[in-house]
Amino acid sequence: MRRLILFIPLAIFFVMGIFLWRGLQLDPTELPSALIDKPMPAFQLSSLYDESRTLTERDLQGKSALLNVWATWCPTCKQEHAQLNKIAREEGVTIYGINYKDDRTKARDWLQRYEDPYVINIYDEKGTLGLDLGVYGAPETYVLDRNGVIRYRHVGEVNEKVWQQLREIMQGLDGGAS
Repeated sequence: MRRLILFIPLAIFFVMGIFLWRGLQLDPTELPSALIDKPMPAFQLSSLYDESRTLTERDLQGKSALLNVWATWCPTCKQEHAQLNKIAREEGVTIYGINYKDDRTKARDWLQRYEDPYVINIYDEKGTLGLDLGVYGAPETYVLDRNGVIRYRHVGEVNEKVWQQLREIMQGLDGGAS
């Protein structure tokens, strides 16, 4: 009985060590999404530039694209913005934006100052679309196929290394980036 009592703390330590070691192997930018391989959630929100224009999930169909969640209050969004402009300008990739929980005027001014890579920019002032997508915070980028189905989700900055991964995914889709 005494040996068993001495073994219990050792067993607990061993089990905890396995869980902690496993946690070190996880990538914090790979957050699972229940929406992978599902269509974009239904929404009706205004365009960032034209308050009278209502955008829906149907506006995000037709070709494979990136869907980028961004905001002016997000420092990482500013870091990735030059890369998004490069992707749109030099590679001709369609990028849709979701301006997340932001001020419309600040967002317009920000895009005028830093250039606008977005074909369509959805104004999500209250974060309802972000909530439906499971957004943890900005930036997040999704790969959409031509039917508006979510194929991949990246949490964090899109830099050159991340873009190479996203490009590979898009190339596997019909009408993807070349």
